[in-house]
Amino acid sequence: MKPFSLKLLLVLLASLTVHAAEPSHDRFSAVTQVMERFVSENVIAGGVTMIATSDKILHTSVTGYADLKTRQKMEKDSLMWIASMTKPIVAVAVLMLQDEGKLSVEDPVEKHLPEFKEMRLLADASNERQVTVPAPRKITIRDLLTHTSAVNELKAGPGRHNATLAELVMGYSQRPLRYPPGEKWEYNNPGINILGRIVEVVSGQKFEDFMDQRIFKPLGMKDTTFWPGKQQVKRVAKSYKVAQEGKGLEETPVFLVSGDLSDRTRTPFPAGGLYSTAGDIVKFYQMMLNRGEFKGKQLLSQKAVEEMTRTQTGDLKTGFTNGMSWGFGFQVVKNPIGVTEMLSPGTFGHGGAYATQSWADPKKGIIYVMMIQRAGFPNGDDSIVRKEFQKAAAAALSK
Repeated sequence: MKPFSLKLLLVLLASLTVHAAEPSHDRFSAVTQVMERFVSENVIAGGVTMIATSDKILHTSVTGYADLKTRQKMEKDSLMWIASMTKPIVAVAVLMLQDEGKLSVEDPVEKHLPEFKEMRLLADASNERQVTVPAPRKITIRDLLTHTSAVNELKAGPGRHNATLAELVMGYSQRPLRYPPGEKWEYNNPGINILGRIVEVVSGQKFEDFMDQRIFKPLGMKDTTFWPGKQQVKRVAKSYKVAQEGKGLEETPVFLVSGDLSDRTRTPFPAGGLYSTAGDIVKFYQMMLNRGEFKGKQLLSQKAVEEMTRTQTGDLKTGFTNGMSWGFGFQVVKNPIGVTEMLSPGTFGHGGAYATQSWADPKKGIIYVMMIQRAGFPNGDDSIVRKEFQKAAAAALSK
């Protein structure tokens, strides 16, 4: 029998030391398990979730695939179309300009965009005729921020894929309002696109340049863009929906995008044109939780943050799930119920068309970000994936 090797003994001791240093239980393991289950059940192709505080990321889970056909795995820095999660970022741009005294949320839109003077209200419509009357009051920037402006969609859609915001917004101004401004809440993409044009006119910069220079770069949101570059495109996750036969998933296009993803002539839609990563979105919400500050720099005033993240719509019924209200650009939880039952009143955030979700709970100081690319949910804000992710995350945080 050979004598016991000293080298082997040292290796065994090192192994025991490493094992002893590992945590016996990952309190967020249930979050990863939830997302893995949705991948295995073909509910989603893959996803990235992050749970964070105002200054650090507590947990990241990366599951499934960015491309089912090539079996390209999802990565922590996979880019995804965030769709309407673009809207709160645009609202921040508007409030930045208010901080600088260049506009007020109470301004009539026509102060900055004269084409909105003397707007008409649709009083009666049929296949044969449309009857309009003068609008009872002017549309304000507040109306645009809270989805109460009643601005109408373009009859034939946005037209060219490379329309400028000026052209797009001029089209909106020629359509009659759907109802008297401020009378009710109705989710309104044209209103957010108009805000983007106001940012251009008031700042004197192209909308996309203002967003990049004043928000993305200061926050280190290096992968947030309307036009992913050639290298970024390699990291863009494909979008999926339930296959026609009802089994598995099939690829589906991003309906807002036509042509080359990197084509910088394509319209930078303020209502939903951005691509981003989970890490970038966390940075945006960390700034909001820090009352407008990020790494020692005040990007947005504390007053603006407070106004954006409190209920601005009174008792109007708003949102896509029960118990919601609207701030400036953000949804705000008024009464936690159903999919928001694990969140505190005052939690603010926004979802996207392909079921991405981003929420910040200021009472608990927690950020929840879920990045998936899943079309076809009856209601992306009320998806079972969002609910189970948030439940698992909240349960882990309570341990």
